[in-house]
Amino acid sequence: MRTRLSVLCLVVLLVGTAVLPAVTAQSDDADAPGICQATATESPETMTVVSVQGAKFDGEDAGKKPARLVGVGADGAVKWVQQSGANQGVTWGYDVDPLENGNVFVTATMNKGTVVYELDPQTGETLWSERLDTHDTHDVDLLSNGNLVVADMRNYNESTGENEDRVFVYNRTTDEVVWEWQFDDHYGPEVGGNYSDDWTHVNDVDPVGDDQYLLSPRNFDQVVLVNRTTGNIDLQLGSDGDHDVLRKQHNPDYLESEDGTPTFLVADSENDRIVEYERTADGWNRTWRVGNSSVFDWPRDADRLESGNTLVTDSKNHRVVEVTPDGEVVWEFYSPWLVYDATRLQVPESGGPTMADLNASERVTLKNGTPRENADLTDCDEALTNFENSYWQENRENASTSTATDGDSGGEDISTSIVEDENDGLTGVTSDLDSFVVGAAALLLGLGAAALRTRD
Repeated sequence: MRTRLSVLCLVVLLVGTAVLPAVTAQSDDADAPGICQATATESPETMTVVSVQGAKFDGEDAGKKPARLVGVGADGAVKWVQQSGANQGVTWGYDVDPLENGNVFVTATMNKGTVVYELDPQTGETLWSERLDTHDTHDVDLLSNGNLVVADMRNYNESTGENEDRVFVYNRTTDEVVWEWQFDDHYGPEVGGNYSDDWTHVNDVDPVGDDQYLLSPRNFDQVVLVNRTTGNIDLQLGSDGDHDVLRKQHNPDYLESEDGTPTFLVADSENDRIVEYERTADGWNRTWRVGNSSVFDWPRDADRLESGNTLVTDSKNHRVVEVTPDGEVVWEFYSPWLVYDATRLQVPESGGPTMADLNASERVTLKNGTPRENADLTDCDEALTNFENSYWQENRENASTSTATDGDSGGEDISTSIVEDENDGLTGVTSDLDSFVVGAAALLLGLGAAALRTRD
């Protein structure tokens, strides 16, 4: 079965002209820390891009919070905010990947479809975008040849009574699906979730070398390495219902030790921890574990940095933390509501050393993070909502001056009513969006550094 895909027009960021006031925390203490400011004892060398899914709240705060992307500079200050829900026709934000050219590749959903696009994080320009006729897709990766590999969940075929959840490769040039792998060919309906609804919840696909894909069928409680040529499962970590190993995991990464040992780094979401397993002759050995329900709440991504530290999205705590091998938090950033993914602008995204090579302890305690109750989430949300992107505007003006060209071009106007109702257990709402443009408003916050507090 082929999925229908339609190409969206190239769009270029249109910077909003309204100048909105900055929102900062008020305090009698002139040295009090600002809000939406990363706190750090080790400063990164590059920008961190955070993808916020956008949540829906009940009660007094009822309503859909927008998906957004946030760029955090090496100095810890917010540099730019892309309000996806307000300006792109997007309801839910998901995966963000760094590209070799310095840009990022973004996956989001809109009106029961999926949109992917390449964003220049320095100027805010969207270089190209494409819409896929898939529902609730959490991850699409851009391959080196320009093709897209897509994790296609919620793909039940009512006419045949078969679930067609799959991973497929789409050739954008020929408009063809050139490869696909269906879960129904390898698993029975007794495995995973509701067979006629959210059976696999496959939330991630990553290319490994030239001929393998690492898949994360969340509802199967396992990670599988699939051979593209043979169609076989070369490696499998975990099994349905074996929650001591994995439980409703997200975004696994493939690493190799210096001796070539295959290693999986996994956000073990329902177990509220980050785990690492290495392959052995008779199975798997857990080499690292950090976190529990007292410090993490539904973590959904973990990337191994070149330093050996791990960048973790602590999703329902609305934050991103960088953790050393011994569990110390050395960088932390809060970004409401419901962080899904975060990436440093480096390639490969998760290519650092394994914990086995670092001789790290198998089990470590998270130390020095800021408790969620001490975070100014509401004020931070308001600040990000009213953020004006002078960083992007200045960079674009500088680029325009240096090339003596304007570089602006119009995007395709798309009016749509967004309805999303099943995203990791969150309920969406309907909202009318007048246009499909990439843009946001500009104002850097003058934010001070905040001291890290101890949290076990």
